[in-house]
Amino acid sequence: MESSRASEKKKLKRKEILEKKKAADQLLKAASAQIDHLTSFPSFCYFNKNGLCLCLESGSGDKLSNCTKQHIQKLLKANMMGPYGSEWAVEEKVKRREMVAPQARYIFVYWNANEMMDNAFTPLLGFLHFRFTLEEEIPVLYLYELQLDSSVQGKGLGKFLMQLVELIAQENRMGAVVLTVQKSNSLAMKFYISKLRYVVSSISPSRVDPLVGVEKNYEILCKTFDHEAKAILEVYSVQYRTARRVGFMAAFSDLKFED
Repeated sequence: MESSRASEKKKLKRKEILEKKKAADQLLKAASAQIDHLTSFPSFCYFNKNGLCLCLESGSGDKLSNCTKQHIQKLLKANMMGPYGSEWAVEEKVKRREMVAPQARYIFVYWNANEMMDNAFTPLLGFLHFRFTLEEEIPVLYLYELQLDSSVQGKGLGKFLMQLVELIAQENRMGAVVLTVQKSNSLAMKFYISKLRYVVSSISPSRVDPLVGVEKNYEILCKTFDHEAKAILEVYSVQYRTARRVGFMAAFSDLKFED
């Protein structure tokens, strides 16, 4: 009798896990299928503030023009070569591969052609690169890049774009926005943590294992939007996540798989 109850409990747990995973996968699929996330937020299609007259456009990694790729690479090099230091040569190649991935979603920032007719202005002034993915089984919007040309920095544009990112995440029922910041990039750290109230995530190396984290040159930050995401991505320790995985494996331990 006791064995039967344990088996039934395990089946219910297994069903719960599978249903939850199916729901998360459906959320990610629906979010990724939408190419233009600006359509839900028309007020964010333009930025007219502090002397800037800008327009925003959506894009995807597998549809970038050669010109756009070159401008992305130029902005990345200008902004990230310093923080990465000697690692930039390797990291640049990684970012080039990430840049054109089909699942990459973009928001591009340009001068508003109706306001600015001087063609000497840089065609691409900034961009967001983000994707919808899972972190610790939580569906999240992972922000790969927020890059701005030096001419538009310090004018509220970065905060404006992050507000848009958070709205897109919540519109698509993501549990959090997650991003990675180089420790040496003190301005970015201050921007995200002090100004936007992001926190060092429980999945960041410095919190998973402080001894290992000291050797890593980056932190993973997050802002969560529901209790489950907060509990897993902000609060709980590596011991808790290990316990979750053990529980997952226990729920499936009696299954037999055929080759």
